[in-house]
Amino acid sequence: MTEQLSVSNQKEIPKHKDALQEKYDQEPKKPEKDLTSEHAKLPEPTGWRLLVLPFKMKEKTKGGILITDDVIERSQVASTCGLVLKVGPDAYKDKERYPKGPWCKKGSWVIFARYAGSRMKIDGGEVRLLNDDEVLATVENPEDIFHEI
Repeated sequence: MTEQLSVSNQKEIPKHKDALQEKYDQEPKKPEKDLTSEHAKLPEPTGWRLLVLPFKMKEKTKGGILITDDVIERSQVASTCGLVLKVGPDAYKDKERYPKGPWCKKGSWVIFARYAGSRMKIDGGEVRLLNDDEVLATVENPEDIFHEI
């Protein structure tokens, strides 16, 4: 009889559980898409478009002088440089217009006109959707084409 009392006492010890925890534990876990990552927030270019992140000059010179936004904008008057983040499925597929193949690919630094493309604000800046024919040139390093102060 003493064995039965000790067993029954063990069963009576309350265990704290959240209201939906049992249901959650029973459901099969699905791999969740990480929607908080910056990459998931970016739009997917369609057709012949490219998603480009514009290059922003450093806000401080090598000597430690802060550069104002006006000065940075004046140095980027005629054209802008940017990093190709994504390429649409039809970009550079027209063999008549691009007989030598694509002008750029994901990860390339490109130069485009200042007002080219559609601008979209994101956390920390903006991205642009450009048509594949709005790329003017490619560069190895965007800091090489902007004059530092």
